[in-house]
Amino acid sequence: MRSPRPSPGAAEPSQAQAQSETKSQARSGTKPSALGLGRNLYEEVTARIVAQLEAGRFPWVQPWTGSGAPALGLPRNGATGRRYSGINILLLWDAAVENGFATQNWLTYRQAQAAGGQVRRGEQGTIVVFADRFVPEKEKERAAREGGEPGAVAFLKRFTVFNLSQCEGLPAPDEIASPPVEREAIPVAEALIAATLADFRIGGERAFYDPSKDFIRVPPQTAFGDQINYYRTCFHELAHWTGHPTRLGRNQSGAYGSKDYGREELVAEMGSAFVCASLGIVPTVRHADYLGAWLETLREDNRAIFKAASAASKAADLLLAFGEAGARSDDAAGAR
Repeated sequence: MRSPRPSPGAAEPSQAQAQSETKSQARSGTKPSALGLGRNLYEEVTARIVAQLEAGRFPWVQPWTGSGAPALGLPRNGATGRRYSGINILLLWDAAVENGFATQNWLTYRQAQAAGGQVRRGEQGTIVVFADRFVPEKEKERAAREGGEPGAVAFLKRFTVFNLSQCEGLPAPDEIASPPVEREAIPVAEALIAATLADFRIGGERAFYDPSKDFIRVPPQTAFGDQINYYRTCFHELAHWTGHPTRLGRNQSGAYGSKDYGREELVAEMGSAFVCASLGIVPTVRHADYLGAWLETLREDNRAIFKAASAASKAADLLLAFGEAGARSDDAAGAR
């Protein structure tokens, strides 16, 4: 929490390719994904997220397969290796949980074929989305008459992907290592926290980020019932930290209990989940501290979950970049 007083991840195809994917899915005998083709996409996704929250399920808590099994991590494109981002993380995690998939590698129908495999007949694909823009003809004509730049209209494209578990003839991927044992420090998490150079203060009984003074305070790790949740909390507060005007510049002016405050909490909660997934950390489920505020926000604005997931991905990417920069520095030092 904050002190009460203070691009898509996978290589997206063109529209023609997306249409081709739909035809390929039909040839494979699959049905359209649970996201239907005839409804407003923002409404569809928001309705699904709201239903999960009402059922007490948090769609941004990464799935895992049980004791001793590897953490699935962030979903990624199995052909390019690029991670999906934003709302697509939630859509693909949801599909993994619903279907019991043991991998977070996803492919289009054509990518599976190009890799020497095949989507099994009858498998149902999962729809993911990405933002695009186009300039209407009338807007081009207006700009030509009046001068200036034509205005573009934002819209969402969708295309279908299949989990590697739905394919045959493809090798099993190397997955992220097993979740760390509880009550032990996690070196990769400790290194990332240190690499941010954030003003990070340990002590007290509350965890919060103070945006006016730009510092984070968290209780000591031994104060946590499940010590692995110390890292979830650290990355939650670091996600708030990324919103400072000198970093990503999010609106953090909302008073405690306000809608703006709730929106920022949603960004931080998902941002923490994305970082934990990337590092292979599996915290326990967060209590629904702000569940009512989240549901109210999502019901009022069917684009809110898209905006929050996008902001959370940017926050997670910024934090993870500190770790990558530190690793490069260590490699360079070792080479000298």
